[in-house]
Amino acid sequence: MHSRWDEAGAAACGNELERRVYTSRLLGQDKSLVLHGGGNTSVKITEKNILGEEEQMLYVKGSGWDLETIATAGFAPVRLAHLKKLATLPALSDPEMVNQLVTHQMHASAPVPSVEAILHAILPYSYVDHTHADAIVSITNTADGEARIREIYGDDVVVIPYGMPGFDLARLCAERFAAGAGPHTIGMVLLNHGIFSFGQTAKESYERMIALVGRAEEYLKQHKAWEFAPAATETRHDLELAKEQAKLRDGISRAAGFPLILARHADARSLSFARRSDIAVIARQGPATPDHVIRTKRLPLLGRDVATCVEEYKQYFAAHEPQAKERKTMLDPAPRVVLDAELGLCAAGRSAQDAAIVADIYEHTIAIISRATTLGGYRALPARDIFDVEYWDLEQAKLRKGGKPLPFAGEVALVTGAASGIGKACVESLLARGAAVMALDLSEAVVAMKSGANFLGLQCDLTSEAQFKQALVQVVEKFGGLDMLVLNAGIFPGGCRIEALKTEDWQKVMRINLDANLMLMRECHTFLKLAPCGGRVVVIGSKNVPAPGPGAAAYSASKAALNQLARVAALEWGADNIRINSLHPNAVFDTGLWTPEVLAARAKHYGLSVDEYKKNNVLKTEVTSKDVAELAAEMCGPLFAKTTGAWVPVDGGNDRVI
Repeated sequence: MHSRWDEAGAAACGNELERRVYTSRLLGQDKSLVLHGGGNTSVKITEKNILGEEEQMLYVKGSGWDLETIATAGFAPVRLAHLKKLATLPALSDPEMVNQLVTHQMHASAPVPSVEAILHAILPYSYVDHTHADAIVSITNTADGEARIREIYGDDVVVIPYGMPGFDLARLCAERFAAGAGPHTIGMVLLNHGIFSFGQTAKESYERMIALVGRAEEYLKQHKAWEFAPAATETRHDLELAKEQAKLRDGISRAAGFPLILARHADARSLSFARRSDIAVIARQGPATPDHVIRTKRLPLLGRDVATCVEEYKQYFAAHEPQAKERKTMLDPAPRVVLDAELGLCAAGRSAQDAAIVADIYEHTIAIISRATTLGGYRALPARDIFDVEYWDLEQAKLRKGGKPLPFAGEVALVTGAASGIGKACVESLLARGAAVMALDLSEAVVAMKSGANFLGLQCDLTSEAQFKQALVQVVEKFGGLDMLVLNAGIFPGGCRIEALKTEDWQKVMRINLDANLMLMRECHTFLKLAPCGGRVVVIGSKNVPAPGPGAAAYSASKAALNQLARVAALEWGADNIRINSLHPNAVFDTGLWTPEVLAARAKHYGLSVDEYKKNNVLKTEVTSKDVAELAAEMCGPLFAKTTGAWVPVDGGNDRVI
């Protein structure tokens, strides 16, 4: 631990709420303190209401906001006096608690206040900070965790036994704090959950958190339970193991009932942990903190036996659902974390971002389990307590904030020739529909074309089988498999009549436009066959297939051969639930081939203006890369679920094609 407090940064804050934002972000920047929406902060501020009356408000983090990026809008102002009155009630249901929090806010547009608002309200300090510090959880998740905490802190903290977040925990904390707090108390430890610090200023509360967690880290260091060098490991990065990963992803997706991204992490620490001789014991205790369960499920899958893992989850639900206060509907039983001796750590999610969050959480869990094991044995909360949080409506609401999944959520697409024109537009259309996309192009511009967890751009010469296989391994390791393939890469050489066409020029066009695509289809077949919703291939053909023109023999023949290949594949791969369709665009001018100079010259050749030339079709409309891309994406969607082997023109109507 080290303080990130900066006097200049703090001085730039104009009021108490801005200082609250500042130190909240400092906490959020340290992943060993909070992860992905975890943790909580608040500040008590006196301000005037619309009637000019002074009221004390508790500004508490809004549910679903992330401390690392929180803004003033992320804090919900709730009337402090009312919260303190709520704390005196003998009981308060979760729905009514949320109702009381929302209806006693100063601003109707504010986010829903944290379920821990009442807990923050009863603590007699202006600033309250709450984290799930790895060091604290490592110590409390042991058989004698409470005794160790008391040994470390003495009366500097009040120790609270585990309780469900919400009203009951607030009442318990109020009672224990009133009975146990003394003149030296600067914090509160919730066993198996996390730690609170508090103070009268933002700096005091923040630096107390850093100091308290730092003492836990020092304790772990003294007991040789802090740093762990991973054992020497060997890892594979080859197509055969990628196929195993894709099979695993297919099994997990089918168990879930929808496609999932399955990202592989084969770093030394993950592999070393997965290969531990005691992995079946230490990894089967439960999550480091209960709120992780909504992301990671209670237990990871060890190995690749998805069916057994699913059955265990069903038994877990059957054992604990009858004791719930109200009836529960079982969530999908598919695992979200996999530990495998060859694959390492695999994390599943509805999107690449979700899978990254799962991996982040479990990488910290690995450290926590390792430290707790060294202290004498990792011991998580009982399954009953984990079930209560997993099926707690207020926790589930955090996941529902994302709304309905996009059409291609959890699916993976590969687009060739993706750095410009139609290929680039296809990438954008697929990303907009929720797909994770790998973009390949000979141009290095493809690497930085997009950002975000759901995009991977690689420079690749598709005429090199070795390069493409390496790229295929990378897309599977990052996303888990392949569902959609858009074959767009190709070249259009300058006009040349047959009698002047050189053999080497003919062969170059065939090698890029035809041979490379045969190789791509062949190598992708295994992965498309494992697509949970069926594989889809879209071939970007050309008007020259049904209506070739003079001077384009090599291009027309290569595209015609490619489309004939696609028709054969449609016949052969239908039994594998893979559908293949072709688009035939024409006169798409917003591509790298059509510079303003070339466009002007071609328009002049036909005696047309540039605008007339662009719209020289039956419908008198301009065809853009986006037009082609949108139809390509739709061909991968449900509207074309029963179509394969089709040729669809995207040309505004060409009289020769018609």
